[in-house]
Amino acid sequence: MDHKKYSGMGAVLGQNGVTFRLWAPNAEQVFVYGSFNGWNDSSFPLEHEENGFWACHVPDATAGDEYKFIIHNNGNILHRNDPYALKMTHSNGNSVVYDLWKDFNDHGFRPPAINEVVIYELHLGTFNREGKEEGQVGDFYTAAKKLDYLRDLGVNTIEIMPVAEFPGDFSWGYNPCNPFAVETSYGGPDGLKHFVFEAHIRGIAVILDVVYNHLGPSDLNLWQFDGWEENGMGGIYFYNDERANTPWGNTRPDYGRPEVRNYLRDNAMLWLEAFQCDGLRFDATAIIRLLDANDHIGGAVLEEGVGFLKSLNQEIKEKFPCKILIAEDLKFDAAVTARLDQGGLGFDSQWGIGFSQVLRQVLTVGKDADRSIHAVEELLLGKFNDDVFEKVIYTESHDEVANMGSKRLPEEIQPGDAEGEYAKKKSTLGAIVIFTAPGIPMVFQGQEFLTFEHFHDSSALAWGRLGYFGGIMTLYRDLIHLRKSSEGFARGLNGQGIEILHRDDEGLVLAYTRYHYDDPGNPVVVVVNFGVETKIGYRFGIDQDGVWKVVFNSGWSGYDEVFSEVDLSELHSGEGMNGKRYSLMIDIPSYGGVILSR
Repeated sequence: MDHKKYSGMGAVLGQNGVTFRLWAPNAEQVFVYGSFNGWNDSSFPLEHEENGFWACHVPDATAGDEYKFIIHNNGNILHRNDPYALKMTHSNGNSVVYDLWKDFNDHGFRPPAINEVVIYELHLGTFNREGKEEGQVGDFYTAAKKLDYLRDLGVNTIEIMPVAEFPGDFSWGYNPCNPFAVETSYGGPDGLKHFVFEAHIRGIAVILDVVYNHLGPSDLNLWQFDGWEENGMGGIYFYNDERANTPWGNTRPDYGRPEVRNYLRDNAMLWLEAFQCDGLRFDATAIIRLLDANDHIGGAVLEEGVGFLKSLNQEIKEKFPCKILIAEDLKFDAAVTARLDQGGLGFDSQWGIGFSQVLRQVLTVGKDADRSIHAVEELLLGKFNDDVFEKVIYTESHDEVANMGSKRLPEEIQPGDAEGEYAKKKSTLGAIVIFTAPGIPMVFQGQEFLTFEHFHDSSALAWGRLGYFGGIMTLYRDLIHLRKSSEGFARGLNGQGIEILHRDDEGLVLAYTRYHYDDPGNPVVVVVNFGVETKIGYRFGIDQDGVWKVVFNSGWSGYDEVFSEVDLSELHSGEGMNGKRYSLMIDIPSYGGVILSR
């Protein structure tokens, strides 16, 4: 394996010292100094190479040394951290020489097929703070202690919110200031390697959230990096006109500069290759590809951003065909997940923001009479490019449970009583839809044990709730294993096919099948009840005859004592109705659902 795929930039360790290299096209002189030379600011000048690159070799430098660059520009002396620094003392501290490939061992891990992926989104700082003192954040090591739990839950893919170095210890991670360094408070690069290895040996893939639509804005070492700027803007790494504008300041990278595109490309390859992450989730791709983030389909396109995404995805697909690429685009644009050879951006899937908004609205409506299951039907049938797995579907994500006053779903369903009967039933009804609908299902940390607190980077996940809501967790576990067809009898749930069998707008019942195109005769039947009334002896038409086994019943009191008890084991098909050759008669729990398989 070629371990020098990052352009030889930053601090490159060799057998005899370290070669330091950076890009500063407007510098007049550049020096490197650090713990290897007593912080002498003039003993190691860098030689000027072509196209604004500078480099020098320091024989006495080694892994663990702290360092910085000094840039002279037009009478100004600028002290700068290494843009490619793999480790920092802290966001405003010093760069640290790090041996990226020390003890490297290819895990040989391959993520699950896209149609079998079940995602668990987590935030490193809050996910598990076991053993941490007050005021300390969780890290890769504390998070790894919960990997056995996630494996047993059935999760096969973890999506981690961004971990690039950010200001302070508390953050969502969407304000990266040193993009190549792993957040110090999370355990740095060694911590990330540890977590990914521990996940892989448990059969769990790791997708990392990356932020290429903006940088910073605070503690931003790249800002006016070599002293040059226009219009008071950010200098060489950023646009210096109106294209710089983002919702987080004038910090949109200049995708038109080859050196900037390569910088972001190198960053993506770092996570996928050196840290062996199994995929990337790109934050806010619309801000990369559209001039105005508020535009929708048809808005003014930032062609340089589109070119950057296409080129990067093309290279990733060629080098790592099994890695998973997800876009948070939020513009309902099929081009985002269209194939590269068909003019698309080439992402495997994109966050289905509309799915979450509509389903949450249906579940949080107070009166049954105001609930629209026609809206749910439209959600089930929606897809991009004739591929149901090109959308990630969820009822909770970090955005959904924190931004713009949003709360966790149980709290929105039953304000002030998120542990009440309706909060339990309706929120888990949402889970039934998520795990049986076409798409890639995702849950947010703690959702499976009815966490209701507003997500905040300073509030640790309350694991003590698992003792009270273990039944709810078991419900999620059962749905996840069915979704993956772990036992082999619900394979239709990870197929492309869906058919709406029955919609009862007045009774608020929806029945649908999920199936594989190569085995349409063996579907999974899902029956959901969006009404408070338990349906007894409810009949609907179906195409297949025979005996149907009840593989999931949310009315089982083992999930929670307040769930209406509907005792079902198997059903026999009867005479046809509603244009179908056969029918089934079934009991459906209040605000719940049943899953059937032959």
